Amino acid sequence: MSSLVLLAGMNCTADLWADAGPDGAIQPVLDRPSIPDQVEALLDSLPERFVLVGHSLGAIVAMSVALAAPERVAGLCLVSTNAKAPTETQREGWRDWLGRMDAGADARELQESILPALLGAEAVRDRPDLVERTLAMGTVTGEARLRAQLQLQLSRGDLLGRLPGLSVPTLVVSGLDDVITPPHFHTEIVTRMPDARLVTLDAGHLLPIERPQAFGSLLRSWQTQLADAAAGAGRR
Repeated sequence: MSSLVLLAGMNCTADLWADAGPDGAIQPVLDRPSIPDQVEALLDSLPERFVLVGHSLGAIVAMSVALAAPERVAGLCLVSTNAKAPTETQREGWRDWLGRMDAGADARELQESILPALLGAEAVRDRPDLVERTLAMGTVTGEARLRAQLQLQLSRGDLLGRLPGLSVPTLVVSGLDDVITPPHFHTEIVTRMPDARLVTLDAGHLLPIERPQAFGSLLRSWQTQLADAAAGAGRR
């Protein structure tokens, strides 16, 4: 089975995947200020062939990696993400966060400012454990890495128009209640890819931490299918 690589989203850490049970995964951090720099760094450090799973910004980087080196990607899993070019509103929001950090705000404080969008109002009210874990991911990320990730966001371009040429087996996972990257963003991705399927879970944006058992089971089943398909192809 190919190595599993997990890319967490902006202001998130390995704790995003912790309860989903992907044992032995490689978990690089996103710390370069542009998509080309981040893709180059990953391709230089990762095994020759791997299964790539990304969440949010991590999935945007994952798509970029797969487009740059499809022969190295055995499978692609895209979670809670968006393949379109950023809007000016998004760009203004990322610049605002950079300005707030210049004024002294820290990564945890910025994470707290968008908690309802990350987890949903109900989870914010009823799941103090998820709230603390979400805030702690900001603390661990820290200002230097978050600053690089905001620059990474600002360097993004359109990926949607490039996806029809990407034939890597792909699983796309969306959260039914995700207000940051709603389900139709994921439908747009799947309809443009030649070998992709969509699964929607009852969750918000931080799907792997909200629904770890469901997501973990889905991921393991998909990995098994990839391995079986590769073994079958090897016997032909």
